[in-house]
Amino acid sequence: MRLKLRHLEVFNALFEAGSVSRAAARLNLSQPAVSVALGNLESELGFRLFHRDRGFFAPTNEALLLRDEVQQGITALARVEQRAGEIREGGLGSIIVATNGAMAYNLVPNVMAAFQRDHPDTFVELRVHSSRRVAAWVGSRQIDIGLIDAPVPAAGIEARLYQMACVVIMREDDPLAALEVITPADMAGRPCIAVTGDHQVDRQLAHLLAQAETRVQYRASSYFYAIARNLVAAGNGIAVIDPVNGHAPQGDGVVARPFHPVVVHDLAMITAKGQPMGIAAARFHARLSAALSEYALPDDAGKMTETSLRGAAAPSRT
Repeated sequence: MRLKLRHLEVFNALFEAGSVSRAAARLNLSQPAVSVALGNLESELGFRLFHRDRGFFAPTNEALLLRDEVQQGITALARVEQRAGEIREGGLGSIIVATNGAMAYNLVPNVMAAFQRDHPDTFVELRVHSSRRVAAWVGSRQIDIGLIDAPVPAAGIEARLYQMACVVIMREDDPLAALEVITPADMAGRPCIAVTGDHQVDRQLAHLLAQAETRVQYRASSYFYAIARNLVAAGNGIAVIDPVNGHAPQGDGVVARPFHPVVVHDLAMITAKGQPMGIAAARFHARLSAALSEYALPDDAGKMTETSLRGAAAPSRT
């Protein structure tokens, strides 16, 4: 038996309207089309559905028995069409995003909240781990999108690189806050918060300080940019961190100033190589890319190949 939605719609319209002409008008079909559809349905079912009497159609006992099932079938198909439309528009589904600590506090949660205001039925899982672990998850297709420090040795991934100019953060009552731009000389002798491990940002800063023959006093370190900011807010010194966490409106009395020469934080948004993303994940990827682009240096966001990600291993901010 090969029933079609049109068969069910014609049955329902005839049952309610009582005539071919009114059923045809309700369905926006011609009267012959309604008659043909009814004939095909009765042929498929093997019994008559309506008594014909001078243009009027009265349901048979068999039609009365079938009526509830027909209505349920139409409703079920309508739900299928609605759900398919929601999936097509990215309104349904689930997404797994993983990031290292750099973007876990003041970027990804905000993107998630904005995305789910538009797509409330999409479930988003956020994981926080080291760049190496995140890259491994993406490469093995366990997650949809990853954010990692670059470069990180990895296979089977594609990525877009975002280079961000780091900022110097200090308390708003710090004398450095009066400056428009901070230079290595301005930091001479100041207590600083370092990044735990031999991080790319601290390596760049150390090189620039050495060139300027300037020393700072490292008396604390942190594994997270956001925690480094908390230490600065508590009066524990100054720090050079990424602009996302540096400019986040926390109301904690911390302000950010540009640093010159530029210290770059390299961030890569990664996906599985050769694996198309689902509709919901692709829409989230676009939202995340737009948010990151607001902080990226001009013309520096670009496609990274798998080979370019296999540079010297950089300690990841977890």
